[in-house]
Amino acid sequence: MFTGIIQAIGQVKSKTMHNKGAVFTFSSSSLDFSTVTIGDSIAVNGVCLTVIEIENESFTADVSQETLNCSIFGDLSMGDAINLEKALRLNQGIDGHLVSGHVDGQGEVTDKALEGESMRFRINVAQSLVKYIARKGSITVNGVSLTVNSIKANGFDINIVPHTLTATTLGRLNIGDSVNLEVDIIARHLEQLIKNK
Repeated sequence: MFTGIIQAIGQVKSKTMHNKGAVFTFSSSSLDFSTVTIGDSIAVNGVCLTVIEIENESFTADVSQETLNCSIFGDLSMGDAINLEKALRLNQGIDGHLVSGHVDGQGEVTDKALEGESMRFRINVAQSLVKYIARKGSITVNGVSLTVNSIKANGFDINIVPHTLTATTLGRLNIGDSVNLEVDIIARHLEQLIKNK
């Protein structure tokens, strides 16, 4: 589990595709790797990955074909910036919201505008995901825990404060960019419970 509070920005160091997925290496000079061991989970742009190798300022992880299909990982290239968060520890506070690291799908940035010191983004999503998104509810965008400002028929608006714009990769997003989305885990489980009544 994660909180959606990004701990560091890193970059794609290497990407090797194969017939069942890919192997990625990610580097970061600002992520604390001192407590990371092989088998640990690290969220990369909101996707929970398992560490299979560690070097001084980098780690390697396998990425399944399923993850390539439902996330933006298939479009990542060497040098691309990524958001990083190590897995939540039981003795750690939760500042964002509970994030599983299991991406539900992709969204597309369709509008971007300054509002005072903040930046408002409009993100279009598949109709199948809109029902899980609530005004003033939580959503994860590229691993970042955010509050939904408003809901549209085909998407939602978020307002990102200056700190988040600089502490994550969201400030680099442009119109037309795709993002990883994870809807609120409670909404997904509620639907499953109601369907199975």
